[in-house]
Amino acid sequence: MEKRRLYMDYSATTPVKKEVLDEMMPYLTDYFGNASSFHTFGREAKSALDKAREQVASLINAKPNEIYFTAGGSESDNWALEGIAYANRNKGNHIITSKIEHHAILHTCEYLEKHHGFEVTYLDVDGEGRIRLEDLKNAIKDTTILISIMFANNEIGTIQPIKEIGQIAKEHNIVFHTDAVQAAGNIPVDVKELEVDLMSMSSHKIYGPKGVGALYIKTGTKLHNFVHGGAQERRRRAGTENIPAIVGYGKAAELAKANMDNHISTLTRLRNRLMNEILERIPNTRVNGSVENRLPGNINFSFEFIEGEGILLLLDMLGIAASSGSACTSGSLDPSHVLMAIGLPHEIAHGSLRLTVGDFTTEDDIDYIVENLPGVIERLRSMSPLYNESKK
Repeated sequence: MEKRRLYMDYSATTPVKKEVLDEMMPYLTDYFGNASSFHTFGREAKSALDKAREQVASLINAKPNEIYFTAGGSESDNWALEGIAYANRNKGNHIITSKIEHHAILHTCEYLEKHHGFEVTYLDVDGEGRIRLEDLKNAIKDTTILISIMFANNEIGTIQPIKEIGQIAKEHNIVFHTDAVQAAGNIPVDVKELEVDLMSMSSHKIYGPKGVGALYIKTGTKLHNFVHGGAQERRRRAGTENIPAIVGYGKAAELAKANMDNHISTLTRLRNRLMNEILERIPNTRVNGSVENRLPGNINFSFEFIEGEGILLLLDMLGIAASSGSACTSGSLDPSHVLMAIGLPHEIAHGSLRLTVGDFTTEDDIDYIVENLPGVIERLRSMSPLYNESKK
Protein backbone atom coordinates (compact mmCIF):
# COMPACT_ATOMS: atom_id res chain seq x y z
CA MET A 1 0.00 0.00 0.00
CA GLU A 2 1.38 3.40 -0.97
CA LYS A 3 2.42 5.56 1.98
CA ARG A 4 0.30 8.64 2.53
CA ARG A 5 2.01 11.95 1.79
CA LEU A 6 0.81 14.84 3.93
CA TYR A 7 2.49 18.23 3.80
CA MET A 8 2.37 20.32 7.00
CA ASP A 9 5.37 22.59 6.46
CA TYR A 10 3.92 25.56 4.56
CA SER A 11 6.11 28.03 6.48
CA ALA A 12 9.19 26.40 4.94
CA THR A 13 7.83 26.58 1.41
CA THR A 14 4.58 26.27 -0.50
CA PRO A 15 3.72 24.37 -3.68
CA VAL A 16 3.36 26.42 -6.85
CA LYS A 17 -0.31 26.88 -7.66
CA LYS A 18 -1.51 25.75 -11.10
CA GLU A 19 -2.60 29.28 -12.03
CA VAL A 20 0.91 30.50 -11.21
CA LEU A 21 2.61 27.80 -13.29
CA ASP A 22 0.27 28.44 -16.22
CA GLU A 23 1.21 32.13 -16.12
CA MET A 24 4.93 31.30 -16.05
CA MET A 25 5.14 28.71 -18.82
CA PRO A 26 4.96 31.03 -21.87
CA TYR A 27 7.96 32.96 -20.52
CA LEU A 28 10.00 29.76 -20.44
CA THR A 29 9.17 29.01 -24.06
CA ASP A 30 7.69 31.61 -26.44
CA TYR A 31 8.40 34.90 -24.62
CA PHE A 32 12.00 34.32 -23.68
CA GLY A 33 13.45 37.75 -24.42
CA ASN A 34 15.73 39.83 -22.25
CA ALA A 35 13.73 42.67 -20.70
CA SER A 36 16.62 45.07 -21.39
CA SER A 37 16.50 44.46 -25.14
CA PHE A 38 14.76 47.00 -27.41
CA HIS A 39 13.28 44.57 -29.93
CA THR A 40 9.87 42.87 -29.76
CA PHE A 41 11.14 39.92 -27.73
CA GLY A 42 12.61 42.28 -25.15
CA ARG A 43 9.49 44.46 -25.02
CA GLU A 44 7.33 41.39 -24.34
CA ALA A 45 9.51 40.49 -21.37
CA LYS A 46 9.57 44.10 -20.15
CA SER A 47 5.78 44.27 -20.30
CA ALA A 48 5.52 41.12 -18.17
CA LEU A 49 8.05 42.53 -15.71
CA ASP A 50 6.04 45.75 -15.36
CA LYS A 51 2.81 43.84 -14.79
CA ALA A 52 4.37 41.68 -12.06
CA ARG A 53 5.74 44.77 -10.35
CA GLU A 54 2.23 46.22 -10.27
CA GLN A 55 0.80 42.98 -8.87
CA VAL A 56 3.32 42.75 -6.03
CA ALA A 57 2.94 46.47 -5.26
CA SER A 58 -0.84 46.11 -5.08
CA LEU A 59 -0.52 43.32 -2.50
CA ILE A 60 1.07 45.71 0.02
CA ASN A 61 -0.41 49.05 -1.15
CA ALA A 62 2.89 50.32 -2.56
CA LYS A 63 3.71 52.11 -5.80
CA PRO A 64 5.14 49.85 -8.56
CA ASN A 65 8.38 51.87 -8.69
CA GLU A 66 8.94 51.06 -5.00
CA ILE A 67 9.20 47.31 -5.71
CA TYR A 68 12.65 45.88 -6.49
CA PHE A 69 12.88 42.21 -7.43
CA THR A 70 15.56 40.09 -5.75
CA ALA A 71 16.54 36.43 -5.56
CA GLY A 72 14.49 35.95 -2.38
CA GLY A 73 13.87 37.01 1.19
CA SER A 74 17.42 36.53 2.42
CA GLU A 75 18.84 38.76 -0.31
CA SER A 76 16.21 41.39 0.44
CA ASP A 77 17.15 41.30 4.14
CA ASN A 78 20.85 41.60 3.34
CA TRP A 79 20.26 44.49 0.95
CA ALA A 80 18.06 46.38 3.42
CA LEU A 81 20.53 46.15 6.30
CA GLU A 82 23.76 46.65 4.40
CA GLY A 83 22.27 49.25 2.06
CA ILE A 84 21.03 51.43 4.91
CA ALA A 85 24.16 50.89 7.02
CA TYR A 86 26.59 51.95 4.29
CA ALA A 87 24.47 54.85 3.02
CA ASN A 88 23.98 56.37 6.47
CA ARG A 89 27.38 55.80 8.05
CA ASN A 90 27.88 59.56 8.35
CA LYS A 91 24.75 59.80 10.53
CA GLY A 92 25.54 56.95 12.92
CA ASN A 93 26.45 53.30 13.32
CA HIS A 94 23.71 51.89 15.58
CA ILE A 95 21.12 49.31 14.49
CA ILE A 96 18.25 47.89 16.56
CA THR A 97 16.80 44.43 15.90
CA SER A 98 15.39 41.57 17.98
CA LYS A 99 16.72 38.26 19.27
CA ILE A 100 14.16 36.21 17.32
CA GLU A 101 14.89 37.47 13.80
CA HIS A 102 15.56 35.13 10.89
CA HIS A 103 19.26 34.36 10.49
CA ALA A 104 19.31 36.42 7.29
CA ILE A 105 18.97 39.40 9.62
CA LEU A 106 21.00 38.15 12.59
CA HIS A 107 23.99 37.01 10.54
CA THR A 108 24.01 40.23 8.53
CA CYS A 109 24.01 42.22 11.77
CA GLU A 110 26.89 40.11 13.07
CA TYR A 111 28.78 40.75 9.82
CA LEU A 112 28.26 44.51 10.12
CA GLU A 113 29.41 44.43 13.73
CA LYS A 114 32.50 42.30 13.14
CA HIS A 115 33.75 43.70 9.85
CA HIS A 116 32.44 47.25 9.62
CA GLY A 117 32.30 48.56 13.18
CA PHE A 118 28.52 48.88 13.52
CA GLU A 119 26.85 48.56 16.90
CA VAL A 120 23.73 46.37 17.17
CA THR A 121 21.18 46.16 19.98
CA TYR A 122 19.27 42.87 20.09
CA LEU A 123 15.97 43.41 21.88
CA ASP A 124 14.54 40.79 24.20
CA VAL A 125 10.99 39.51 23.62
CA ASP A 126 8.25 38.52 26.03
CA GLY A 127 6.97 34.97 26.55
CA GLU A 128 4.82 35.23 23.42
CA GLY A 129 7.71 36.46 21.26
CA ARG A 130 6.73 40.13 20.98
CA ILE A 131 9.13 42.98 21.60
CA ARG A 132 8.25 45.52 24.28
CA LEU A 133 7.76 48.96 22.78
CA GLU A 134 9.27 50.58 25.86
CA ASP A 135 12.44 48.53 25.33
CA LEU A 136 12.61 49.79 21.76
CA LYS A 137 12.24 53.42 22.83
CA ASN A 138 14.91 52.99 25.50
CA ALA A 139 17.34 51.42 23.00
CA ILE A 140 17.27 54.39 20.61
CA LYS A 141 20.42 56.51 20.55
CA ASP A 142 21.54 59.61 18.71
CA THR A 143 23.54 57.26 16.47
CA THR A 144 20.62 54.90 15.64
CA ILE A 145 20.13 54.72 11.86
CA LEU A 146 17.97 51.61 11.44
CA ILE A 147 15.30 49.59 13.24
CA SER A 148 14.73 46.12 11.75
CA ILE A 149 11.98 44.03 13.36
CA MET A 150 10.34 41.09 11.60
CA PHE A 151 6.62 41.30 10.81
CA ALA A 152 5.81 37.72 11.86
CA ASN A 153 8.09 35.02 13.20
CA ASN A 154 8.76 32.03 10.96
CA GLU A 155 8.94 29.53 13.85
CA ILE A 156 6.24 30.51 16.33
CA GLY A 157 4.04 32.67 14.10
CA THR A 158 3.91 35.65 16.46
CA ILE A 159 3.01 38.96 14.78
CA GLN A 160 4.81 42.07 16.02
CA PRO A 161 3.19 45.49 16.70
CA ILE A 162 4.47 46.79 13.38
CA LYS A 163 2.33 49.92 13.19
CA GLU A 164 3.49 51.09 16.63
CA ILE A 165 7.11 50.34 15.76
CA GLY A 166 6.76 52.34 12.55
CA GLN A 167 5.37 55.29 14.46
CA ILE A 168 8.26 55.21 16.94
CA ALA A 169 10.78 55.07 14.09
CA LYS A 170 9.12 57.98 12.30
CA GLU A 171 9.03 60.11 15.48
CA HIS A 172 12.81 59.66 15.82
CA ASN A 173 13.57 59.99 12.08
CA ILE A 174 14.98 56.45 11.93
CA VAL A 175 14.63 54.13 8.93
CA PHE A 176 12.33 51.16 9.66
CA HIS A 177 12.76 47.82 7.91
CA THR A 178 10.59 44.75 8.47
CA ASP A 179 11.18 41.20 7.28
CA ALA A 180 7.67 40.32 6.04
CA VAL A 181 8.59 37.06 4.31
CA GLN A 182 6.02 35.13 6.38
CA ALA A 183 3.44 37.92 6.44
CA ALA A 184 3.09 39.52 3.00
CA GLY A 185 0.43 37.51 1.16
CA ASN A 186 -0.69 35.59 4.24
CA ILE A 187 -2.17 38.47 6.24
CA PRO A 188 -3.13 42.03 5.20
CA VAL A 189 -0.11 44.33 4.85
CA ASP A 190 -0.31 48.04 4.05
CA VAL A 191 3.10 49.73 3.99
CA LYS A 192 1.64 53.22 4.03
CA GLU A 193 -0.55 52.60 7.07
CA LEU A 194 2.32 50.86 8.88
CA GLU A 195 4.95 53.61 8.30
CA VAL A 196 7.38 51.06 6.81
CA ASP A 197 10.42 52.29 4.85
CA LEU A 198 11.76 48.93 3.69
CA MET A 199 10.10 45.51 3.58
CA SER A 200 11.44 42.10 2.54
CA MET A 201 9.18 39.60 0.78
CA SER A 202 9.41 36.19 -0.86
CA SER A 203 7.48 34.38 -3.58
CA HIS A 204 7.73 30.79 -2.41
CA LYS A 205 5.89 31.48 0.86
CA ILE A 206 2.71 32.41 -1.09
CA TYR A 207 2.48 29.60 -3.70
CA GLY A 208 4.91 31.17 -6.16
CA PRO A 209 8.27 29.85 -7.44
CA LYS A 210 11.46 29.72 -5.38
CA GLY A 211 14.41 31.98 -6.09
CA VAL A 212 12.54 35.25 -6.39
CA GLY A 213 11.51 37.88 -3.86
CA ALA A 214 11.27 41.61 -3.53
CA LEU A 215 12.40 44.54 -1.43
CA TYR A 216 9.95 47.38 -0.99
CA ILE A 217 11.88 50.65 -0.80
CA LYS A 218 9.79 53.68 0.10
CA THR A 219 10.33 56.60 -2.26
CA GLY A 220 13.09 58.84 -0.93
CA THR A 221 14.78 56.17 1.20
CA LYS A 222 18.54 56.43 0.86
CA LEU A 223 20.45 53.14 0.62
CA HIS A 224 23.38 51.73 -1.32
CA ASN A 225 22.87 49.60 -4.41
CA PHE A 226 23.29 45.88 -3.84
CA VAL A 227 24.48 44.34 -7.13
CA HIS A 228 26.62 46.32 -9.57
CA GLY A 229 26.90 45.75 -13.28
CA GLY A 230 23.84 46.86 -15.19
CA ALA A 231 20.82 49.13 -15.33
CA GLN A 232 18.26 46.57 -14.16
CA GLU A 233 15.89 47.40 -11.29
CA ARG A 234 16.47 51.11 -11.89
CA ARG A 235 20.23 50.63 -11.54
CA ARG A 236 19.95 49.41 -7.95
CA ARG A 237 20.16 45.66 -8.42
CA ALA A 238 22.00 44.59 -11.57
CA GLY A 239 21.51 41.30 -13.39
CA THR A 240 19.19 40.02 -16.09
CA GLU A 241 15.76 39.61 -14.55
CA ASN A 242 14.38 36.10 -14.02
CA ILE A 243 11.21 36.87 -15.96
CA PRO A 244 9.43 33.48 -15.60
CA ALA A 245 9.89 33.50 -11.82
CA ILE A 246 8.95 37.17 -11.51
CA VAL A 247 5.82 36.56 -13.58
CA GLY A 248 4.95 33.68 -11.27
CA TYR A 249 5.52 35.85 -8.20
CA GLY A 250 3.25 38.52 -9.65
CA LYS A 251 0.46 36.00 -10.24
CA ALA A 252 0.92 34.52 -6.75
CA ALA A 253 0.64 38.02 -5.26
CA GLU A 254 -2.52 38.70 -7.27
CA LEU A 255 -4.10 35.45 -6.05
CA ALA A 256 -3.04 36.08 -2.47
CA LYS A 257 -4.74 39.47 -2.47
CA ALA A 258 -7.94 38.14 -4.06
CA ASN A 259 -8.15 35.12 -1.72
CA MET A 260 -6.98 36.83 1.50
CA ASP A 261 -10.19 36.65 3.52
CA ASN A 262 -10.92 33.01 2.70
CA HIS A 263 -7.26 32.09 3.20
CA ILE A 264 -7.21 33.55 6.70
CA SER A 265 -10.57 32.16 7.83
CA THR A 266 -9.93 28.64 6.50
CA LEU A 267 -6.39 28.35 7.86
CA THR A 268 -7.38 29.78 11.24
CA ARG A 269 -10.20 27.26 11.57
CA LEU A 270 -7.99 24.30 10.66
CA ARG A 271 -5.15 25.53 12.87
CA ASN A 272 -7.38 26.03 15.91
CA ARG A 273 -8.98 22.62 15.53
CA LEU A 274 -5.60 20.90 15.31
CA MET A 275 -4.15 22.95 18.17
CA ASN A 276 -7.07 22.29 20.52
CA GLU A 277 -7.30 18.57 19.80
CA ILE A 278 -3.56 17.99 20.29
CA LEU A 279 -3.56 19.92 23.58
CA GLU A 280 -6.51 17.82 24.72
CA ARG A 281 -5.02 14.47 23.71
CA ILE A 282 -1.34 14.89 24.63
CA PRO A 283 -0.40 15.88 28.22
CA ASN A 284 2.67 17.98 29.04
CA THR A 285 2.28 19.96 25.83
CA ARG A 286 2.40 23.71 25.30
CA VAL A 287 1.81 26.03 22.36
CA ASN A 288 4.65 28.48 21.73
CA GLY A 289 3.96 32.03 20.64
CA SER A 290 0.97 34.30 20.83
CA VAL A 291 -2.45 32.74 20.28
CA GLU A 292 -4.10 36.09 19.57
CA ASN A 293 -1.38 37.79 17.48
CA ARG A 294 -0.43 34.85 15.27
CA LEU A 295 -0.15 33.87 11.63
CA PRO A 296 -3.29 31.96 10.64
CA GLY A 297 -1.55 28.75 9.56
CA ASN A 298 1.12 28.39 12.26
CA ILE A 299 1.22 26.10 15.29
CA ASN A 300 4.39 25.47 17.31
CA PHE A 301 4.21 22.83 20.05
CA SER A 302 6.68 21.82 22.71
CA PHE A 303 6.37 18.29 24.06
CA GLU A 304 8.19 17.70 27.33
CA PHE A 305 10.70 14.83 27.82
CA ILE A 306 11.52 14.21 24.12
CA GLU A 307 13.45 15.78 21.24
CA GLY A 308 12.05 17.22 18.04
CA GLU A 309 14.28 15.20 15.71
CA GLY A 310 12.68 11.95 16.86
CA ILE A 311 9.20 13.37 16.30
CA LEU A 312 10.10 14.43 12.75
CA LEU A 313 11.54 11.02 11.86
CA LEU A 314 8.52 9.09 13.08
CA LEU A 315 6.10 11.52 11.44
CA ASP A 316 8.01 11.20 8.16
CA MET A 317 7.62 7.41 8.39
CA LEU A 318 3.87 8.06 8.53
CA GLY A 319 4.12 10.35 5.50
CA ILE A 320 3.72 13.59 7.47
CA ALA A 321 6.14 16.39 6.57
CA ALA A 322 6.69 18.79 9.49
CA SER A 323 9.49 20.85 11.01
CA SER A 324 11.12 21.55 14.35
CA GLY A 325 11.80 25.19 13.40
CA SER A 326 13.25 27.17 10.53
CA ALA A 327 14.15 25.20 7.40
CA CYS A 328 17.26 27.40 7.14
CA THR A 329 18.66 25.95 10.39
CA SER A 330 17.56 22.33 9.99
CA GLY A 331 21.17 21.10 10.09
CA SER A 332 21.79 22.59 13.52
CA LEU A 333 21.72 20.51 16.71
CA ASP A 334 21.28 23.61 18.89
CA PRO A 335 17.84 24.41 20.28
CA SER A 336 15.90 27.12 18.48
CA HIS A 337 17.15 30.62 19.24
CA VAL A 338 13.53 31.75 19.06
CA LEU A 339 12.32 29.30 21.70
CA MET A 340 15.27 30.14 23.93
CA ALA A 341 14.47 33.85 23.56
CA ILE A 342 10.88 33.37 24.76
CA GLY A 343 12.22 31.72 27.89
CA LEU A 344 11.98 27.97 27.29
CA PRO A 345 14.65 25.81 28.97
CA HIS A 346 16.88 23.72 26.71
CA GLU A 347 15.13 20.43 27.42
CA ILE A 348 11.71 21.78 26.44
CA ALA A 349 12.98 23.82 23.49
CA HIS A 350 14.50 20.63 22.05
CA GLY A 351 11.08 18.98 21.97
CA SER A 352 9.47 21.43 19.57
CA LEU A 353 7.33 20.71 16.52
CA ARG A 354 6.11 23.25 13.97
CA LEU A 355 3.02 22.29 12.00
CA THR A 356 1.85 24.80 9.40
CA VAL A 357 -1.35 24.43 7.41
CA GLY A 358 -1.94 25.93 3.99
CA ASP A 359 -4.38 26.34 1.13
CA PHE A 360 -4.27 22.64 0.26
CA THR A 361 -4.76 21.33 3.81
CA THR A 362 -8.04 19.46 4.40
CA GLU A 363 -10.10 18.38 7.40
CA ASP A 364 -9.06 14.82 6.58
CA ASP A 365 -5.41 15.87 6.93
CA ILE A 366 -6.14 17.23 10.39
CA ASP A 367 -7.87 13.95 11.30
CA TYR A 368 -4.79 11.98 10.21
CA ILE A 369 -2.44 14.03 12.37
CA VAL A 370 -4.74 13.95 15.39
CA GLU A 371 -4.97 10.16 15.05
CA ASN A 372 -1.23 9.59 14.70
CA LEU A 373 0.69 12.29 16.60
CA PRO A 374 -0.35 11.13 20.13
CA GLY A 375 1.05 7.66 19.39
CA VAL A 376 4.32 9.14 18.14
CA ILE A 377 4.75 11.22 21.29
CA GLU A 378 3.81 8.31 23.54
CA ARG A 379 6.32 6.02 21.80
CA LEU A 380 9.17 8.51 22.17
CA ARG A 381 8.30 9.26 25.79
CA SER A 382 8.26 5.56 26.64
CA MET A 383 11.98 5.52 25.70
CA SER A 384 12.79 8.70 27.62
CA PRO A 385 14.52 8.37 31.01
CA LEU A 386 13.30 11.88 31.88
CA TYR A 387 9.68 10.89 31.26
CA ASN A 388 9.96 7.66 33.22
CA GLU A 389 11.57 9.54 36.07
CA SER A 390 8.76 12.10 36.09
CA LYS A 391 6.14 9.39 36.61
CA LYS A 392 7.77 8.04 39.80
